[in-house]
Amino acid sequence: MMKKRVLLLSEGFGAGHTRAAYALSSSLRKLSPSVQTKVLELGSFLNPKVAPLIITAYKKTVLSQPRLVGMMYRHQYKKSLNRFTTLALHRIFYTHTKNIVNQLRPDIVVCTHPIPSAVISRLKRLGSSIPLCTVITDYDAHGTWISPEVDRYLVSTQEVKSKMLEQGVAGSKIEVTGIPVHPNFWEHPVKEEIREKFGLKNMPTVMVMGGGWGIMNDEVINNYLTRWRDQIQIVFCLGNNEKVLRKLEQDPSYNHPNIRLIGFTPEVDKLMEVSDLLMTKPGGMTCSEGLAKGIPMLFHHPLPGQEEENCQYFTAQGLGEPISSLDVITKWMNKLIHEYDSIQQRREEQLKSIDRYRPMQSAQSIIDMLESNKVPS
Repeated sequence: MMKKRVLLLSEGFGAGHTRAAYALSSSLRKLSPSVQTKVLELGSFLNPKVAPLIITAYKKTVLSQPRLVGMMYRHQYKKSLNRFTTLALHRIFYTHTKNIVNQLRPDIVVCTHPIPSAVISRLKRLGSSIPLCTVITDYDAHGTWISPEVDRYLVSTQEVKSKMLEQGVAGSKIEVTGIPVHPNFWEHPVKEEIREKFGLKNMPTVMVMGGGWGIMNDEVINNYLTRWRDQIQIVFCLGNNEKVLRKLEQDPSYNHPNIRLIGFTPEVDKLMEVSDLLMTKPGGMTCSEGLAKGIPMLFHHPLPGQEEENCQYFTAQGLGEPISSLDVITKWMNKLIHEYDSIQQRREEQLKSIDRYRPMQSAQSIIDMLESNKVPS
């Protein structure tokens, strides 16, 4: 039996888009052994020397001028990629991407970032008949995701679908599936084994994440947290930010048996499993992973744009709270110390209702497209 081939395309502008692609890849193979997947960060694959420079420049802009990024996000909110940008992407990617599609011969292309979605859309305008599925990896619907050539959109919530309908996307093309997270986040391994592996204690635990880039480096908040180190275990996950990791390792305040400093790790799901509170940047993927684990979340300085939308959504759902002041941290530390049983009980209740988020629905929708061998009009 011929295996169905799924090509998943992402970009390295933040770690979440590619995590979503790999999550889908794993879920697809778990649901159907007849599916073969390939994940590529399109820009990095085609331009391994130039792409890292562009991503680094983007990262610096996000960190140094977040208001500018927010203004651009809002200004372009209901606009697809303009002709100039589309033409530039065409010049940079067209021939190489067409060659990749011809060589890999996928039965469907799935994009978890707007740029590869725009590139494949242009291929379709120029004659390609490849089905295109675009997965929006935030709790918002920015215009850059939208293109007439997309055959199906997979979106996080009904609210996002409503926003896309307002922008003229046909309802038959939109399916509410939730954001795909790796199947590991839906599993619940033995906590004692995880604690032993990471050298953690069985006590109230806070997990601090800065995303794949490790950009949550707020000395005020981080230092404030250490005040509770005798009563609360604190796990700092600093991603790829080795500079901050080394700095904290040399700081006596963080040299404590109840503080763990961790760089990049592929086992975030296990650390979330043994943590009782997650402090994080409100990226779409991280929030969705926290949702899968049923862990309460505190949101740290959301970037203007999609992170603000993510923060607002999870706050409105009662699943998280923005860190508007240090008082918020004080409140939650006291909860962990004095109301620990009630926090654990609420988490158990959250996990009991987790099926309503349909953890494998994104992958199932793609399989349905493959099996039907047709796409919605």
